[in-house]
Amino acid sequence: MLNLLKNVENIAKDAGQNILLPAFISQTSVQTRKSDGSIVTETDEKAQQFIQDELAKLDERIGFLGEEMSMEEQLQALHHGGKFWCVDPLDGTGNFTTPMPLFAISIALIEDGKPVLACIYDPVRDEMFSAVRGQGFSFNGETQIPIPISKPLSDCIGFVDFKRLNTPLAIKLVTEKHYRSQRNIGTCALEWAWLAAGRAQFIVHGGQKLWDYAAGLLLAEEAACIVTDFAGNHPFAKSQLSCPIMATSNDGLSKTWQALIIVDEKP
Repeated sequence: MLNLLKNVENIAKDAGQNILLPAFISQTSVQTRKSDGSIVTETDEKAQQFIQDELAKLDERIGFLGEEMSMEEQLQALHHGGKFWCVDPLDGTGNFTTPMPLFAISIALIEDGKPVLACIYDPVRDEMFSAVRGQGFSFNGETQIPIPISKPLSDCIGFVDFKRLNTPLAIKLVTEKHYRSQRNIGTCALEWAWLAAGRAQFIVHGGQKLWDYAAGLLLAEEAACIVTDFAGNHPFAKSQLSCPIMATSNDGLSKTWQALIIVDEKP
């Protein structure tokens, strides 16, 4: 599995350095809007095709689910069974087109309904975050030893996406001081990677897509983080294309967030 991970890391780095970065610097990539209003560029599509082709060379029997596929194709890949790659070829397209240097490539291998291998690559900083289930979290090829975080939520900084929370909960988090501070950097992949790397202590998001959290969830769990949905269930407890996310650097923070969220999520 570690040899496979190295090959996947090389594919991600190749796509990042040779497709994403040149297009980011030139800012000439043609962009359109999807039906949901989100931006897609020809760079997203070019990177996805490259990654899909390269992954197929590793093992053509493994399926593929990418952000830039139709929902019908995504659902078919999700429910087909067996192994499949889950890929976001350019997470943070809005940042990419601004231009703001915060975007990443996210690749996960899903087997038996859960991620078993993952990497997230930041081409701007040349940072690689990766993991194999049961073998720990690595940063730039070096296995990291999780550092226990014991401080209370009031001393923590993390990522909150307010626009995808229900209004009462969003107002509560804005007006009441439950944490030290929050950020939203416009790329779920890097938020997951930075949580795993200890650069933040929590993520609260009202609805991420599978390709937003598939790789990051494994990185976080291998870094000893706790990940659930808003009801306290594991995001991979059932087969789905989207899920609310709550991820924390320890169990105490998870329980604190659950108490805040469960109260406000009730009708």
